[in-house]
Amino acid sequence: MFYSRLTCLFIGIFLIIFSSIIASAPTNQLQAVQEAAEKYVRTLITPPKHGELNVQAGNIDSRLHLSNCPFALDVSVPGRQTLNKSVTVLVRCPNNAWQVYVPTQISLLTPIVVARRPLDRGITLTNDDLTIQLVDARFQRGQTYTDTVSIIGSRIKRVVGIGQPVQGNDICMVCRSDEVMITASSNGLNIITKGTALGDGALGEQIKIRNSKSNKIVDATIISVDQVTVKF
Repeated sequence: MFYSRLTCLFIGIFLIIFSSIIASAPTNQLQAVQEAAEKYVRTLITPPKHGELNVQAGNIDSRLHLSNCPFALDVSVPGRQTLNKSVTVLVRCPNNAWQVYVPTQISLLTPIVVARRPLDRGITLTNDDLTIQLVDARFQRGQTYTDTVSIIGSRIKRVVGIGQPVQGNDICMVCRSDEVMITASSNGLNIITKGTALGDGALGEQIKIRNSKSNKIVDATIISVDQVTVKF
């Protein structure tokens, strides 16, 4: 009687352990499918410099019972999908004849200057007004900046909310009526003089400047706050 009960106990323990192994196999395989999808998408996209590439596979129906694939999973992006905000990845096990479509989210985060506090029109930017955050830059429109130093001293032309990127059309690095330093260069010769801005502009934009000495109006390119360059 004792040995009979002991045998039943061992059989019960064995069945519990075996059942837990069987139950965990599909979960492990589902996780492997998700990881395979994420890993494959990462091979298709170059991470941004000084930024982050985030790839997140969506949840797979836990009711799916996928047998453990004895060999490497076959992964692809079916159709003519663009690697934009999301993509559907096909994960297959050719040996066991099953396949799963995995929805996958993608974000390319790059460091961008954003407002640390609400910025009203007319504010001259200081370091306390700005911070850098990782932002999905693919969905940003207009010129953005990756360091705060380059735009400190600029003036706000349009209201910028807290946490929003500071864009080129939000500021003027040279504003109308500002006194600017003009650098004129030709064949290694540099001449520096002063002038007055006749318009607003941001980094790399061209505006008209009146030379303070000659009163001549020239087209100049903004190279930093209150500094422009012309060629002659």
